[in-house]
This record gives sequence, C-alpha cells and structure tokens, in this order.
Amino acid sequence: MYSIYHFFAKLIHERAQLTDDRNLEQLPFLTDSMFFSCHSIGIFPDRAIRLQPLPLLYRGGELLEFKDSKGYSVSSFNSTLPTGKKPIDAFIGTKIQQQMEAAGENILSLPMRDVFYLIRGREQKRTEKAHVKVCLLHGSFFETIPIQQLIQETFAQILQEGMGDQLSAAEKDRLAALLTTHQIFNRVCLIPGASVNPGFRVMAGVTVEGNILKTTQYPQIAHDTLNLILPFYSPEEEEQHLTLTQMALEDNFGEVIMKYIKHPLNGWFIVFQCPLN
Repeated sequence: MYSIYHFFAKLIHERAQLTDDRNLEQLPFLTDSMFFSCHSIGIFPDRAIRLQPLPLLYRGGELLEFKDSKGYSVSSFNSTLPTGKKPIDAFIGTKIQQQMEAAGENILSLPMRDVFYLIRGREQKRTEKAHVKVCLLHGSFFETIPIQQLIQETFAQILQEGMGDQLSAAEKDRLAALLTTHQIFNRVCLIPGASVNPGFRVMAGVTVEGNILKTTQYPQIAHDTLNLILPFYSPEEEEQHLTLTQMALEDNFGEVIMKYIKHPLNGWFIVFQCPLN
C-alpha cells in the first residue's frame, strides 16, 4: 500500500536510520524505487509516493520534500515556497513527469497532490549526545496565507520601500498584482552581450510560528521523537486521520501517542508521535 500513512509506518520501521549522521537523501530506505514514483536532487519534490492503482481508502501520490537542519530550526525554502497542496500540472514537461509515467502512473488521475515535509533537526550540544526531532509535516502548517497573496504582498512591500513616491499607489498596486507567481523569477536569463547569466530565486525562512522544532513554541514535539502532523478542520476529519493511521501502522500503532497542536495562525493539527529509539 502507498500513502503518507504507510510512509510514516516505513519511517517507524526504519527509525534507527533517522538518527544517522548521513543526510536524509542518503538513507537507503528513502531511495526505495518500489515505494516512490520519482526521485530528484535539488528540485522539488525530492520524492513522490506512488499512486494506488485503484482509489481505495488510501490514494497515495503525496509529494515529499526533505529538510535537514542543524539545531532546532527549519532550514529555509529555496525556489519553491511551502504549500499544503500542489497541482500536478506544474510538473508537465519536466523530468518529474517522465519519472512518474515511467513508473506506470497516470499522473492526471490525481490532479491535486498533498505536500509533506520530512524535517529533521538536531539539538546542538558539545558535551553529550544531541537530541533529534523528526517531523513528517503537512505543508499547510507553513501556508498560513495563499502563496499568490504572499508573493503579491511581498512585492507590494518591496515597491513601497524601494520606489517611494516615484510611482503612484495605483501603479504600485498594478505591478504587485502582476507579480503573483515565483516562476516569474525562478529562472536564469540570457542577456545579449553579457558574460554572465543573471538568475533570481525566491527564498523563504520560517517565522517562530512556523518552526515546528522550537521547543518553547511547540513543546508537544518532544526530544528524540518521530511525528506525523496533520491538519484537521472537523471532528470527522480528525477521526479519519486516526482510522487511516491506525490501519497503516497495524501493530506499531501501540507505540504511538496522540497529541494536538494549535497553530497560532492556522488552526488545529493532530500529532501521532513515537520514540526514535
């Protein structure tokens, strides 16, 4: 079976590797071509979970990004802003599409994909073994306002601070309204006569509210634990997460405890937590 819940079961089974000094991308069980339909380095996503052949209780197809951190902070997002869902047509014509289709998938059968981040942080200590936190976190934890609005308001602020009175308020609003996707800037430009090719990237660092590893902000995420963290907006959705997690984990569900996080900007999240050792 393929789904984010089964991936969490896989993490529990291989949890000893999660305290390894190697980068997440180098861990052998995270290169399993039978479980993932794509594998990439340096571009989003790092992995995609395979689609289920039939739309059963578990659909699969989730997109994964790996994030290793030194200390209890989430490393910055480069080129791709964090989101809870991403349309699959964003990958049409790319190597991601080629890999998924080579794995036998009809990628358009699930046009919108949930996005998860596998985040690992190590507490920095000099004299004793460092604590580790691992979180498999739904991207909506970071997307507290829609990405288009985030980009538009960012450029509105830049225009206001950089252009001052050189542009009217209407001109600034019009320019900001045109700048709503990071793809506009996420490219290398070829300039005639230039000996270099300028390029720009959109980068984003998390705020205190977005740092799931910060102990004082989110004490529910204990040292040396592995956590699946999912949003819910109704008792029915909460119950569905519980049922699907329990079914996927089978006997390992007895090791899991449930907790709840109230994101100060984005509602409630349920946490399925188990020890790393």
